[in-house]
Amino acid sequence: MKFKSPTEVVAPEFQTILDSSDLEGAILLYDKKKNIYYSNSFSESRVQHLPASTFKIPNSIIGLELNILENEKTIFKWDGAERYLPVWEQDLSLRDAFQTSCVPCYQELARKIGVEEMKKYVEKLKFGQMDIGEESIDNFWLMGSSKISPFEQVDFLKRLKEKQLPISKSTNETIEIILEIESTDSYTLSGKTGMSVYGEKDVGWFVGFVEKESNVYYFATKISPKLNDMSRDDFNPLRQEVSIKALSKMNIIE
Repeated sequence: MKFKSPTEVVAPEFQTILDSSDLEGAILLYDKKKNIYYSNSFSESRVQHLPASTFKIPNSIIGLELNILENEKTIFKWDGAERYLPVWEQDLSLRDAFQTSCVPCYQELARKIGVEEMKKYVEKLKFGQMDIGEESIDNFWLMGSSKISPFEQVDFLKRLKEKQLPISKSTNETIEIILEIESTDSYTLSGKTGMSVYGEKDVGWFVGFVEKESNVYYFATKISPKLNDMSRDDFNPLRQEVSIKALSKMNIIE
């Protein structure tokens, strides 16, 4: 059976959603059944940036594959040190550490994985282009020259969801558990946010997929404020808000 290349359809309504929140960037959506990509900007959807906390997906996979983590209930012990967010100042299960995006938890995990295993597995998983070294083992996804594009994020999620990654069945199942954000009678939303600084601008990610009826819709949103006067508190929730609006506009979620 000959592979059919996906169609790319410009979605001006996605641009309207970004404009209404004073944002720039790209919302990329892939409809698996129709084999169609939708975006306000396909050129921007191919631009790479630091993955930020979206790297917690492959980081979790590698920890599970190396048996550093057992399942979604594995505990990250809090060492009592003050942390950036109060919610991180407690013992956290893998699922809670993932959902609250606990940076110190995943830095600890990365150090346990080590440079060589991290490089090996990132290459196997084909997650963007990560720049991993001894000095950067616990922050290469937050600063430096590591990079991934919305198209690459969607490709990675497709291979994860379709069980095409070279990982165990149990790892795949655990990752789907920690990714799940919301489940209703009509759909299940799974995903991960991320935040980094590129130059002087915040870059926010929200990547994931929606399972609805017999279809799966993959998405990767990468946004920045149009102006630098938007506060981080105002910007943070917009990563998910504009993504949800786009999914709603396409009648994927209500």
